[in-house]
Amino acid sequence: MSFQFLNKYFGAKSQRQMLVVYIGDSITFGSNHFSPKSTAPPVIATDVLQNTLKELKVHFVNCGVGGATTIDFLPENQYLFSNVQKAADKFLKQHSKPEYLIFSILLGTNDSAIKGINGAPLLPHQFHVNLSLIVNQLLKLYPFCKVVIHKPIWFSNNTYNGAMYLQDALDRLGTYTPEIEQLIQEFSQTYPDSVFLGDCDGYDYFKKNYLTDHTPEKGNAGTFYLHPNKKGAAKLGELWANSFLRLIKA
Repeated sequence: MSFQFLNKYFGAKSQRQMLVVYIGDSITFGSNHFSPKSTAPPVIATDVLQNTLKELKVHFVNCGVGGATTIDFLPENQYLFSNVQKAADKFLKQHSKPEYLIFSILLGTNDSAIKGINGAPLLPHQFHVNLSLIVNQLLKLYPFCKVVIHKPIWFSNNTYNGAMYLQDALDRLGTYTPEIEQLIQEFSQTYPDSVFLGDCDGYDYFKKNYLTDHTPEKGNAGTFYLHPNKKGAAKLGELWANSFLRLIKA
């Protein structure tokens, strides 16, 4: 019996699968005055990945939620983390073990706020502990997965909408970066080749290009810049995709 006949009879080998589950806040969700379903960063990142990794079928689930902090995603709280777990479990039930299961994390903006956000402001060590708890649970549930943590992106120092950010929050956001780097170093010892630093360029990019890549929003301290616009979201999605590609090709 020929191989070609067997393929036809039993079905050709299924295409290799890749799933990226995005954990984040409004920046990940795409709350920037346009349609998140078509132009949010995870959508763009998926397009870049699919166009590059033609041998894979790339899927994504956007679990970003406006106003979310690391506290909201803590597994013990049974709140937003449950959405992440349900998304991964549903995919694994359909596709068994995919070629790649990646959890993409961009959090910190809301954690840094002065007030008006759940748990904010978070001190650097608290941010570190919360991220560690989230990542630990992901690796416990999905030992074969990869976790990518992106550095938070820039926002203007007069950001003040329903929550108060201002310069104090921007300064605090900067203290989270060393915590992310240290966290990844710690996991390199306990879970080698599992936790990676993602995008590091977004902060400087949006600080330089906020007039063209951020949405101007009216706030309590004047016009502020917090959320990428359509152009900025496309750039952020591209930066994320490139970080995943570096991981895959490493």
